Amino acid sequence: MKTLKINEKDNVAVMLDGELRGHKTALEDIKAGEQIIKYGYPIGHAVADIKKGEHVHTHNIKTNLSGTLDYTYTPVHNDLMPQPKRTFMGYVREDGSVGIRNEIWIINTVGCVNKTSEILARKANEKYGAECGGIFNFVHPFGCSQLGDDQRTTQAVLKGLVNHPNAAGVLVLGLGCENNNIPVFKKILGDVNENRVKFMSTQDYDDEITKGLTLIGELVEYSKQFKRRECDISKLVVGLKCGGSDGFSGLTANPLIGKASDKLIASGASAILTEVPEMFGAETILMNRCVNEEVFKKTVHLINDFKDYFTRHGQVVYENPSPGNKKGGITTLEDKSLGCVQKSGTAEVADVIGIGEPVKNRGLNLLTGPGNDIVAVTNLTASGCHMILFSTGRGTPVGAPVPTIKIATNTPLAERKPHWIDFNAGPAIEGEDLSCELMDYIISVANGEMTNNEKNGYREISVFKDGVML
Repeated sequence: MKTLKINEKDNVAVMLDGELRGHKTALEDIKAGEQIIKYGYPIGHAVADIKKGEHVHTHNIKTNLSGTLDYTYTPVHNDLMPQPKRTFMGYVREDGSVGIRNEIWIINTVGCVNKTSEILARKANEKYGAECGGIFNFVHPFGCSQLGDDQRTTQAVLKGLVNHPNAAGVLVLGLGCENNNIPVFKKILGDVNENRVKFMSTQDYDDEITKGLTLIGELVEYSKQFKRRECDISKLVVGLKCGGSDGFSGLTANPLIGKASDKLIASGASAILTEVPEMFGAETILMNRCVNEEVFKKTVHLINDFKDYFTRHGQVVYENPSPGNKKGGITTLEDKSLGCVQKSGTAEVADVIGIGEPVKNRGLNLLTGPGNDIVAVTNLTASGCHMILFSTGRGTPVGAPVPTIKIATNTPLAERKPHWIDFNAGPAIEGEDLSCELMDYIISVANGEMTNNEKNGYREISVFKDGVML
């Protein structure tokens, strides 16, 4: 049996072949109560004696995680390698922002107009689709009967989508009687370019479809002024995400994404890491890489506030990994988190941002929010990510409103699901460095090459909900 020891401190190794590939095996005898070490860090403790060579998994390990903690800032600085100057062909907007697509988006203020937006998108694509990058709508069930912070979260996500530079034009579609009605939402949006953003409450028109198509036609005409121009790579904002993870995620795809993130940040670009619950158990790695004590304190609040969110709802903070994760060889949340944070590379943490907030400090940003795949890719999009690097070991077709680059952790998945997977990180298990190849692909996508989620129409959103609904 072929195995891989990740760190010299580890007392377990990952099995690379056989029925239990991706799972762990003991490298030495481990007594009950002793720590299980992987990636050089504890991923839990043994609940029974484990003999050398035995399978190490949920039957003999338990998490060490509990509630909120106190942390000490111990700064770690890593110098990123300088990168050659790179450019891509993007769309420079009137406000100076840059998009990598030239699409028309329909953003619903409320779920009541979901079907209307679907009809409008279909008819508009039939009429205008060849004249722009396509017309897309994004359905969700919220925007009414929400209170307080819950409604503000919905509004923050929708605002981020309206402002996204991949959309050359936006139709904000409302009903008219919802809490988040257009006059209310306009106050949230603030000043907008009225040529780029159109508004329509469907209750105000006898024939809302005809009116909607007229407004979309105006947006399509507006979009035609934008042509691809050479832009510096520093303009890119890239999201970092994993879903359907397995025992190879922390060995191949996630470290590869981390290398690409470092290269992007060294070039002046930004990367955003989210999935806060999947930082639990590995949070000190990120905390110690914070650029200063202020960002460290914000990171502590990010972690402990999300733990409080769990306990406030009567849930334990370690209710993870998922059944699919466990089947793929991930045992505890620490095991998952230590693999998950590999996506962040080695760059300093420049800032912590909230849902719907754009990047203010360029570099690596941490974004609040859960690990749920559709919610996480929505949050990344709402914070301005042009594209998302999404690793997966089990496979998933889910896609964001923006290009979602699916990176397989293993070659069998890439070969079995070529219509889901855009890039195969499987060869990295043999030590192959694929980071330059991935960077080339990122530039190709920025230049217009379509990812599988775009080709297949997988573009979904889901709004994070935490509150009372009337």
